[in-house]
Amino acid sequence: MQDLLPISYQLAWPLAILVAWIAGEFGYRLTRLPRISIYGLVGFLFGNLASGVLPQSETETLMLLASVGFGLILFELGYRINLRWLRTNPWLGVTGAVEAIATFGLVYFVADWYGSPPLASLLLASLAMSTSPAGIMRVLNEQQSSGQVTERVLHLSALNCVLAVFAFKVIVGIGVFQTSGNLLQAASNSLAVLAASAGLGALLGILVPGLLRRLGNMAQDATLAFAIAVILLVAVTHAFKFSPLLATLTFGIVARHRRVTLNRTQRNFGVMGDLLAILLFFFVATTLDWRQVAGGAGLALLLIATRFVTKTLGVTAFSRLSGISWRKGALTGMALTPISVFAILLLEQTRRLGVDLVDGLPPLAAMALLLEVVGPIITQRALIWAKETPDTTENY
Repeated sequence: MQDLLPISYQLAWPLAILVAWIAGEFGYRLTRLPRISIYGLVGFLFGNLASGVLPQSETETLMLLASVGFGLILFELGYRINLRWLRTNPWLGVTGAVEAIATFGLVYFVADWYGSPPLASLLLASLAMSTSPAGIMRVLNEQQSSGQVTERVLHLSALNCVLAVFAFKVIVGIGVFQTSGNLLQAASNSLAVLAASAGLGALLGILVPGLLRRLGNMAQDATLAFAIAVILLVAVTHAFKFSPLLATLTFGIVARHRRVTLNRTQRNFGVMGDLLAILLFFFVATTLDWRQVAGGAGLALLLIATRFVTKTLGVTAFSRLSGISWRKGALTGMALTPISVFAILLLEQTRRLGVDLVDGLPPLAAMALLLEVVGPIITQRALIWAKETPDTTENY
């Protein structure tokens, strides 16, 4: 019996992911709720009720795999961003900037009013600006949605991510400087990291399409080549403690504009992307401690309501100027609800730099859990109400 214990310990994570997949498939068929919501709920239950079963020694490896899964999603998001559309319709960029800045300001005000320390309030406000591309992309692909709301959600979520990463890194840099007095260290955790990360992503965005053209079989090789490049990019940014989030998003944007076409049958990067997505949503939820969730629930509910209303009203206010109806503007703002995976991975990657912010942000744990489950459902309903899924009428 004792000989079997090490084997069962090694099988804990694979078996847990298998349970999450089975729960997701049955849950989706019975309720039609997004699979990722169920993966997150199962992950939270495993992380708290069976915490001693999942070996912590493998956490670093799983963190890297989760980052690869998120990198693939960010690359796909970037690949669907059309910068020419933003130039043609500048009101879309204005919409994203205004609603993100308004969200930052109001969330900071609410957190400060509630009694949170200034640095914690700033961090919560910067993370609230974001919209998780993982939640957005998985729901869009699962629902096979297309239309005005879908495209605007994609572009606004990408803009939200860039602004949130920028604000978060600057605030973390200020916090490091306040505690250590080392201005060089503070700078390396902010603007320098952002520039290096974006530069690496842009470099691969030029080199990989160039290599594919030399190979001469872009339609067949593109998906595999981009997947390998994303894995390499995440590994490099982890090794040098850059931002894999910004690097992979930039990689996708630059690669798209080098005119290399992904095989449409490989959305989510096929089976590999689906497997890593299960790991991503499950693993992120296991990092949430129920004590932090319970301790931060009161402020979390206020911040979720503030963020939801601000983003919905912010997008709606510019909807007619940007070329859509008030109704579709409101649905676009609603669809920007997911935040969890982006926020938690950003904090976990910051922890690797020696700056542990997770324990000081209990409201974020509660926000992450609630929006891990509820956020994708709201996005799904917004797309259905917008008539942009195959089982609804396109002409509304």
